[in-house]
Amino acid sequence: MDKHGLAKFLRGKREQVSPADVGLPEGRRRRTPGLRREEVAQLAYISVDHYTRLEQARGRHPSRRVLDGIARALRLSDQERAHLFDLAGEREESRSPEPAREVRPSTRQLIDRLTDAAAIVVDDTCRVLAWNPLAAALFEDFSALAGEERNVIRRYFLHPDPERRHYGMGISERFVVTAVSYLRVALTRYPGSRELRSLVEELLAGSADFARLWNSQRFHIERHLHHTVRHPRAGRIELDYDVLTVPDQEQQVVIFTAEPGSPAYESLQFLKVIGAEQVGAEQVGAGA
Repeated sequence: MDKHGLAKFLRGKREQVSPADVGLPEGRRRRTPGLRREEVAQLAYISVDHYTRLEQARGRHPSRRVLDGIARALRLSDQERAHLFDLAGEREESRSPEPAREVRPSTRQLIDRLTDAAAIVVDDTCRVLAWNPLAAALFEDFSALAGEERNVIRRYFLHPDPERRHYGMGISERFVVTAVSYLRVALTRYPGSRELRSLVEELLAGSADFARLWNSQRFHIERHLHHTVRHPRAGRIELDYDVLTVPDQEQQVVIFTAEPGSPAYESLQFLKVIGAEQVGAEQVGAGA
C-alpha cells in the first residue's frame, strides 16, 4: 500500500469534486475547493476518522468495500478507480516487477495490417515498443533510437530541439495529462522499478511543466483525441487517434486515422510510400 500516494490522490480528487456534482448544497462559504472530508465520508458510508486518516497517510489498509465507497463518492472514472485500488495495494501478486516489453505476435500482425493507419504499441511508461511503417514515416524511424529514447513522454518534455519535440503536434493539455496519468499508473503498478523511478526523477529535474502536472495529482486518461500534425514533407495533417488496451499486457495500441478521401487521408497515402521506401532501405542495409 502506497500510503502517501493514496493520500495525495484522495486530496487531489476531493478538491476537484464540487458539492453540486454529488447533489449537495453549497452551504456556507468554503475555505477550500471541492468537497469537505466529512462529506466524502458521508457519501462513502465510512467514518470521518477513517477517511481523514487515509488522507493524512496514517490509515490502515482500506477494505475493498471502503474503496468502492470512496470511488463512488469521488465520482471516479474506471481508470481512476483502478488507480485508487492499485495505490491501496489491491493488485495482483503475480504481476511482473517491470512493465512488459514483449509485444505479442498477434498484436504486431494487427498493426502491420493497418496499412491506411499509423499505429504504435506503447507500454504504461509511454515507451514505443512496436510500430508499422506508416507510423515511422509519420513520426520518425524508431528503430534508429535506443530504448529509452523511444519514450514519448520523455521526448515530449525533455527533447533538446523544440521543433522536433512534439512530432509537429500542437501542444495538447489533454494529451499531456493522459501521458502523465499512464506514467503515474505505471509507477503504482511497479513500485520497485528502478527504471521507472529514474525516469520520473529525470522528468521532475528537467521539466518544470512535468513537475507542475505531476505534483497537481491530475489524473485523466483519454481514449480518443484529435491532433494536428505538421509533417516536414506532408504538411498539415488532421488526425484522429484511438487508444486500445491489449488485455493482460498493460500495453496500448495507438491508432492514427483520417477520414477516407480527406486531404489528411491523401497525406497518409503519400507517407505510406515513404514508409515503404524506408522499410526497403532497411532491408537492403541488413542484407549488405
